[in-house]
Amino acid sequence: MISTLFTTFLYEPLFNGLVILYHLVPGHEFGIAIILLTLLLRFALYPLSAKAIIAQRRLAALQPQVKELQEKYKENKEQQAKEILDLYKKEKVNPFAGLGPLFLQLPILIALYRVFWNGLGTDELALYLYSFIPHPGVIDPSFFGILMLDEKSWGIAIAAGLFQFIQTKHAMQMNTTVKSSSDMAQAMQKQMTAIFPAVTVAIVSQLPSAIGVYWVTTSIFSLWQQWHLQRKGDNILQKKT
Repeated sequence: MISTLFTTFLYEPLFNGLVILYHLVPGHEFGIAIILLTLLLRFALYPLSAKAIIAQRRLAALQPQVKELQEKYKENKEQQAKEILDLYKKEKVNPFAGLGPLFLQLPILIALYRVFWNGLGTDELALYLYSFIPHPGVIDPSFFGILMLDEKSWGIAIAAGLFQFIQTKHAMQMNTTVKSSSDMAQAMQKQMTAIFPAVTVAIVSQLPSAIGVYWVTTSIFSLWQQWHLQRKGDNILQKKT
């Protein structure tokens, strides 16, 4: 039941969207179609992901006060928890506000990931292509005749890791510019800056390059989004999430 709903309402629309873009892109460049579909989806999810980023920043800005309460009531954990919750309530901050948008995005991103993983082969087209969409024929998986997107590529994997590093580094800087993060949080962020890119390279290097193109595009979009939110100024922290 769940699998059928997932396929009908998420996988098939994204699959057909990729076919349409492949048909419309001059030269039928599969890589450009992947980039365009990724960007369209990221713009559609922009309000949710922006809400998660803002929630994280607002929580980070309260960390000095949270740390003070933890020190003040370190002998009384029950009172400590109450005071911290009261602080969140007073500042109108929900510590779990950033999780909701992320969970809502997850099924969509999984579906998109599956589209790029399966590709647009003959079997997939026969099963999932809508009847009113023109059949594209044999899909050329090459990217400008240089890279085969249905094959693994260390070059794409390294590019994905590099942009993941830049994105993670910038996200860390966003949260620390408000003098907000605790020592432990900053240490964890530094570890993530090193670990995430390495994990990205390890994962993407074992997958079709189409997923790497998606990963790079997502990282670049996330960098723009972070910059855009930061440009609005720290008064955004005063808004309700």
